[in-house]
Amino acid sequence: MGKNDWHWARARFSGPADRTVRFEKAAKAMAQSQKRNREVLKGGYGCPIIVEGKKDEEALRILGFTGPIEKINRGWDRSRLVAYFHEKYGTKNAVDGGPPLILLMDWDRTGGRLQTALRDRLQSLDVKIDEELRIVLLKAMKPEGRTVEALAPYADLLTPLIKAHLEE
Repeated sequence: MGKNDWHWARARFSGPADRTVRFEKAAKAMAQSQKRNREVLKGGYGCPIIVEGKKDEEALRILGFTGPIEKINRGWDRSRLVAYFHEKYGTKNAVDGGPPLILLMDWDRTGGRLQTALRDRLQSLDVKIDEELRIVLLKAMKPEGRTVEALAPYADLLTPLIKAHLEE
């Protein structure tokens, strides 16, 4: 068996986990992020989610995210973008004391590079980053797609699961 055959066989026989289990894990992570993301009264901010573009934001809105969602594709260079996030959100979330930003780039090669670049630049300014949602979605939703916007078609399946976790 050649090198490529081994990879194919491993993927073929190990296969993805049961879809129900994967969707449950994804919904739980999304519910936790939604709790952190919710708008806060009196001029405060919920923990913003940073995504690549408009379609990613639309997908998250369809899934029930109501708080701030920031897009990196706005025509700014990375230095200006990182300075903006640092200035606007600081180094700690005022509501729960956790990381002030949830970084959610796509789980393809480009998204991974963006995730690393933004995380490294923000951490150099002592801004902690919440990456848990991306880590869970990367593992749980990879068979369905490699982008945040690819989650939108599964909203009918994911939304009831997310709501159930929000009520816990």
